[in-house]
Amino acid sequence: MDWNFADIWEIAAEEVPDEQALVHGDLHRSWAEFDRRADGVARHLLDAGLERQQAVAQYLYNGPEYIESMFAAFKAALVPVNTNYRYTSDELLYLWDNADAGAVVFHGSFAGTIDSIRDQLPLVRAWLWVDDASGPCPDWATPYEDAAASADGRTVPDWGRSGDDLNMLYTGGTTGMPKGVMWRQDDLVVTLTATLGTPIAEQSGLDELRPSYGGPGAVFLPACPQMHGTGNFPCLSTLAGGGSIVTLTGRTFDVVELLDTIEREGVTNISIVGDAFAKPILRALDAEPDRWDLSSLVAIVSSGVMWSKETKRGLLDHHPNMMLMDAFSSSEALGMGASVSGGGQTAETARFELNPDTIVIDDQNRRVEPGSGEIGRLAVGGRQPLGYFKDPDKTKATFLEIDGARYSCPGDFATVEADGTITLLGRGSVCINTGGEKVFPEEVEEAIKTHPSVLDAVVVGVPDEKFGEAVTGVVEAREGATIDTTELIGHVRTTLAAYKSPKRIMVVDSIGRAANGKVDYKRLRAEATARFVDA
Repeated sequence: MDWNFADIWEIAAEEVPDEQALVHGDLHRSWAEFDRRADGVARHLLDAGLERQQAVAQYLYNGPEYIESMFAAFKAALVPVNTNYRYTSDELLYLWDNADAGAVVFHGSFAGTIDSIRDQLPLVRAWLWVDDASGPCPDWATPYEDAAASADGRTVPDWGRSGDDLNMLYTGGTTGMPKGVMWRQDDLVVTLTATLGTPIAEQSGLDELRPSYGGPGAVFLPACPQMHGTGNFPCLSTLAGGGSIVTLTGRTFDVVELLDTIEREGVTNISIVGDAFAKPILRALDAEPDRWDLSSLVAIVSSGVMWSKETKRGLLDHHPNMMLMDAFSSSEALGMGASVSGGGQTAETARFELNPDTIVIDDQNRRVEPGSGEIGRLAVGGRQPLGYFKDPDKTKATFLEIDGARYSCPGDFATVEADGTITLLGRGSVCINTGGEKVFPEEVEEAIKTHPSVLDAVVVGVPDEKFGEAVTGVVEAREGATIDTTELIGHVRTTLAAYKSPKRIMVVDSIGRAANGKVDYKRLRAEATARFVDA
């Protein structure tokens, strides 16, 4: 079978039309409603003149419109494109231009930002405004609800659908500017549903799926943003199993809202990003251990940032029957490995069981021997992306042929223990992972160096309890100048998203670059850590 998410979800809607599919606060939307509204949005996009496999950007906070507009794109054989709602106008312009976006679905609070760049995006033919009580719909956009209500039957494009249709996930990665990771839907369906209790087999068909939809499925809540793979990909697999997606109404993480919602909606699975989420959950449960009934919760999955063994142990003390998992994946390489805690056992942080298709290779692309102590790069085989959109050089560098098979090697370094498990060491580059967001230092450094008081700058990540790593600027002033750190951070925020800007600035007499212009990131990171963390 050549799998496509639209075909699968339509079967689910036919088999369990009255079961809930989307929940957001007091809103409960059935599978039949979900399907019908996505048909309407798909019809609107096609009537607007979008072409086959043109991109549809989701510029949205978490909510039902996010996954509903993705369903619409899948129905019309268009390509959903995640959009980081923290981006500045310049970053948005780059992203949508790079993706050749033909439509943007956006929350009304973003209308002003869009209006400042709209005339520079001639390929965008449809702007769908999602009402969030922030103001009226601009005259250049169409209310999303009007499009959703326009369905007059099943929407299937003249060009049909295929398992070759793409889902594109943009990732900052370690390359500076965002890159569109191109996943064939057929590959993504098989890869993601392999994590379910009833995975969708490669050699089956739609009719064989029907008996699997016998009632309510899993109830998944992305506690992190749906604009990232950690929050979005589990939505796709949950819906493929006939389950439902529950989203929080708050736009900043509220642990009380999360725990209230888990109890109220009978949530079975949630995704988080490391201790930035897990520690507040544990503090709330420690403070009021009898307040919430979390018995429905089967699993908490963290991806993007590892979380500490101590935090896991504390959570399991409150709910011993759930499973806690570090899912070691990236946008380019799903399912590289996992670390699972539960059943009285708490896994060590950074220790992972490898997926059978995952290997560790040395600089000559040879497998690292278990127990050798040698540091290598992780590479995952099996189903994987086609590559990066419009970037053949980066595609060639990341997707390698090893022993006659194609592997994705996104740049994570590890050692292989004697028992076959791996100890993850992190990215070989200087990429900073702050609260699940990947920040490439050179981009921030260039923004800092545009300030007239700055001669040179380096950006490092220092350990931080809340964010995992905090973006920290190490700055050398121009002769006779004085660095106002607050002003400098504000200066960076005029051109870059707030999460990319430094949390702190350390002023030094000299960056200490070598004659070839290179800098010792390790030394500067240690100095910044000593100044701000160890002091």
